[in-house]
Amino acid sequence: MISYRKTGLRRFGKLCGGLAITLAGALAAIGLSGSAALSLELKLGHYAPESHPGHKATMMFAEAVKARTNGAVTVKIYPAQKLGSPPEMLEQNVHGTLDMSLPTQGQLAKYDKAFAAVMTPFVFKDYAHAWRVLDGPFMDWIAPRLEPKGLIFLSNWEWGFRNVTNGKHPVNVPDDMKGLKMRTPPEVQLQAAMEATGAIVTKISFKELPLSLKQGVVDGQENPLSVIYHFKLYEVQPYLAITRHVYNSMVHVMSRKAWQQLTPEQQAIIREESKKAGQWFRDVMVKEEDNLVSKLKEKGMKVTMPDRELFRAKMAPAYARISDFAGKENFDTFMKMVDAERGK
Repeated sequence: MISYRKTGLRRFGKLCGGLAITLAGALAAIGLSGSAALSLELKLGHYAPESHPGHKATMMFAEAVKARTNGAVTVKIYPAQKLGSPPEMLEQNVHGTLDMSLPTQGQLAKYDKAFAAVMTPFVFKDYAHAWRVLDGPFMDWIAPRLEPKGLIFLSNWEWGFRNVTNGKHPVNVPDDMKGLKMRTPPEVQLQAAMEATGAIVTKISFKELPLSLKQGVVDGQENPLSVIYHFKLYEVQPYLAITRHVYNSMVHVMSRKAWQQLTPEQQAIIREESKKAGQWFRDVMVKEEDNLVSKLKEKGMKVTMPDRELFRAKMAPAYARISDFAGKENFDTFMKMVDAERGK
């Protein structure tokens, strides 16, 4: 929620033969309000730990906004789910009690099912392909649909391609997934992708995941490399398969209520700095991925590089489920965008 800070009124020096007047008095003399000027403080909540590039990107964004608005707009950051789980923060954002958040497409699907199509498994060939789709035709299509829900779509950030870890054995082919008890978030797309390989899906909150893996409640999980590393999942998972099965990213959204409190110039600054911070985050993540694989190997993880096409060939049941969930028209529209941007 926006908070307002009073800016103290400074007295002018002695004027006109030693007569001292205050700014408030001067305003009153010409018939204007003498109330203090107001500045805006925006609250931004997200789920990345403070060591993660996602948090560093929010700090860069906040610093740039403060500098470019000369302190008239500031952003206070609440990392690591300090304001609740990602779905809870997004709900606060929709209702205007939180000014900004960074949900994934899976969380936004609650408010527009078209977002669900983004997390269809094995549709993006690489990061550049995903960015072309999401920053171009997808954003043009979806941004106007979010505004009636109370959200302004500022820009796409990063989270990454998701990969599989487990505590049982190396994964080289889809059959190696059969019978593994895999934890996924509640998104249908991730559940469908894992079940299409023969895995048994269990929904467990992320906060409970490390202990559940350690105790053998589940055999494995799937997440981007940055999550596996920064949340130290390597401590309870010896096997990593670079499946890159689903891409998803943080999406920088802002409460429409907060947006309407900004001047057009401030709105332009918010959009520009959101995009800059998001691209910095993307560049860091892509550059970091190879390094993270090496770091995870140093931590003792045994890493395999399965043929993604073998996994993609198993995804027909997942595609059918996602199409039903997102709506066939939404799913087909999104897939056309993916195909149109594939060869560029």
